[in-house]
Amino acid sequence: MRLQNPQNYYVVRANALENNVRFYKVVGGRRQQLAGTNLPMTAGDWYELTLRAKGDQFTVVFNNRELFTVADQTFGSPGKVAFWTKADSVTHFDRLTIEPLTP
Repeated sequence: MRLQNPQNYYVVRANALENNVRFYKVVGGRRQQLAGTNLPMTAGDWYELTLRAKGDQFTVVFNNRELFTVADQTFGSPGKVAFWTKADSVTHFDRLTIEPLTP
């Protein structure tokens, strides 16, 4: 989300191996956790992960349950969207939906 280049972006991650959801910013290639929570997940199951970005507010939703909202102003301008996976996990993506938020 708001990917500026390979060294500067936000990322939300659900990790069934560690049973957590985390939200990070990566600045100059260095990752910093902004928020996160632990919750049970089972490897091989499907989950829905949503990130809502409005101004400097980022809300993470997992299976229709709001987990947390965090504010950060590091990357205020629009950017690209990408998928990110970790080397030791198998990840499948079903769809990507991008919708403008209503005021």
